[in-house]
Amino acid sequence: MKKLLIPLFLCCAVALQAQPEVRPGNETPEFTDHFYTHTRDLIRVPDIPGYTTLKCDFHIHSAYSDGSVWPDVRVNEAWNEGLDAIAITEHIEYRPRVKEGLVCGDQNQSYKIAAEAGERMGILVVPGAEITRQKPFGHMNAFFLTDANALDTDDPVQAVENAVKQGAFIMWNHPGWPDRQVTMYDVHRKLIDEGKIHGIELINGPEYHPKAIAWCKENRLAYMCGSDAHQLITGKYGLSRMPRPMTLVFAKERSVGGIKEALFARRSAVMFHDLLIGPADLLRALMDASLDYRRFARDDKNKTTTYDVTNNSDISYKVVIDELPVILRANSITRIRIPDAQRTTPVLNCLITADETLEAQLPEARIQ
Repeated sequence: MKKLLIPLFLCCAVALQAQPEVRPGNETPEFTDHFYTHTRDLIRVPDIPGYTTLKCDFHIHSAYSDGSVWPDVRVNEAWNEGLDAIAITEHIEYRPRVKEGLVCGDQNQSYKIAAEAGERMGILVVPGAEITRQKPFGHMNAFFLTDANALDTDDPVQAVENAVKQGAFIMWNHPGWPDRQVTMYDVHRKLIDEGKIHGIELINGPEYHPKAIAWCKENRLAYMCGSDAHQLITGKYGLSRMPRPMTLVFAKERSVGGIKEALFARRSAVMFHDLLIGPADLLRALMDASLDYRRFARDDKNKTTTYDVTNNSDISYKVVIDELPVILRANSITRIRIPDAQRTTPVLNCLITADETLEAQLPEARIQ
């Protein structure tokens, strides 16, 4: 009899443990997230008039060069973090796992895997590759390629030429790597003059190259950045929201073609945490789309007006009101008193160059 009771007791115990937990007085069981549930962060960066704002990472590696994850993992990471588009940019010249026989030698294969995953997940995947040489040439990413194998040549300038023949957009990567000397060499000057460098990566992971911001403005190049992730994104940037550098692309439509048109038109900006870098007109439009001003009180004696400023974005803006620093915090309402005499404010975290900040108006047209 005891032998029968012991298995029966164990079966009852397992059955009880398998039931959803019910709190006393509450018949609704508590459920954890289903195993097949996916959760996507919402990054609140507004569209600007005439364009949709796409959040992009154009510098990522996978196991097909010297990264440690499979290409479709990059797509899942992007979807989870709220991005719209990525480019997996494998090193053309450095692919240790090909020599080990772990992946095939086709330079286009990682894109094919990522693009298929992108179709399933709703993430735009831009075909790309990284031309990887020592200084003075350095590293350059090529986007919108039709065949990355054509870049596998001894002469890096010829590799750029081959990419440009395919209609590629060329980004000069991390110009201060590896010696922290941000230098424009003759090869860069020549390629820029010939219209064969189209953008510069100003932030690459923890590396920030403020000197190169002026080169973007002076040469009308696209302001860009990238994570340059090789391991898992969480391994490099942690688990916080909006952890990685992102290139904001202001596109006419949400498509790879829309991204290409926007980049060649130089409608892009850099976003990393609360730092924005880009052309003044785009940053001003982004700030205007983020903020709503509502009049709260008037002080005729001191000639000031108090406003409630609602920031509907995930970007905090650091301004100066009446000579005092004020933060218009993300997703918050900030009440500020503005002197009648003040019509503009510097925006300290919106850079046009390393030494020039955005000057934003306090427009009465938006005051209700």
